Amino acid sequence: MASDRKTRIPEILKTHEADLVAEWIKEQTATIAGGAGRLKEGELREQCTSFLRLLQQAAQSDKLTDIAGQDWQPVRERLGEISRSRSLQGFSPSETATFVFSFKQPFFARLRRETGKDADALADEIWRATQLLDKLGLYTTEVNQKNREEVIIRQQQEMLELSTPVVKVWEGIVALPLIGTLDSARTQVVMESLLQRIVEIGAEVAIIDITGVPTVDTLVAQHLIKTVTAARLMGADCIISGIRPQIAQTIVHLGVELGDVTTKATLADALMVALKRIGLTVSRTPASK
Repeated sequence: MASDRKTRIPEILKTHEADLVAEWIKEQTATIAGGAGRLKEGELREQCTSFLRLLQQAAQSDKLTDIAGQDWQPVRERLGEISRSRSLQGFSPSETATFVFSFKQPFFARLRRETGKDADALADEIWRATQLLDKLGLYTTEVNQKNREEVIIRQQQEMLELSTPVVKVWEGIVALPLIGTLDSARTQVVMESLLQRIVEIGAEVAIIDITGVPTVDTLVAQHLIKTVTAARLMGADCIISGIRPQIAQTIVHLGVELGDVTTKATLADALMVALKRIGLTVSRTPASK
């Protein structure tokens, strides 16, 4: 545990800034040889210089290792920007943390030169510096991980939206082909996409095709009913197509009531019903020779 003697860390950071930046860049280049190639030298130098200056300013506070405090907010914000940038460049959380951890070697070397033969002073300063840099390094990892999770969630959301295309098949008729499992999150996306499309084209009939849904259980049936109810509230009648024999048996076995919802075995059958509901008929004409 460090003693109560005044730390020289802020002074050393300020006085030897240029040398520390140069040695730090050299250390990072050696530590993450592969990753360093993803950063231009000017970008790396700017990151190191700006961070070191903010670190020196924050280190003037009485609570040197309390990085959650207000005095350390600029440091946290800069680390957050660097972490997010490196995450987008493909750096792993550990590689991102190396940005801070690689500063230990040049900084500890400078502490040894500045404290001379005072072993107690050196031990105190290295302990303070270790606590500080470890906390900052872990913070970069947390930000990097959070950013990666946000990217994954956003990609999943985009995939959900792409997997629920609402197609205009005729004037006043839209079709929503569903493929894969229908869970609560996807049901919300399905409902929003369908309702938006109904409003956009003033659809009178909406066909929900579940041919690509592998299984239908009570929960899936409930999700379908919710979607149908929401569409009806927007003024569109709904038809569910793709009711295969296995699905029909499952629905009966589960005792699920679809109410007065029209169901059809195929999308073609559903389209025929939809056309009739808007006053259109389909007839076959002789093929032209």
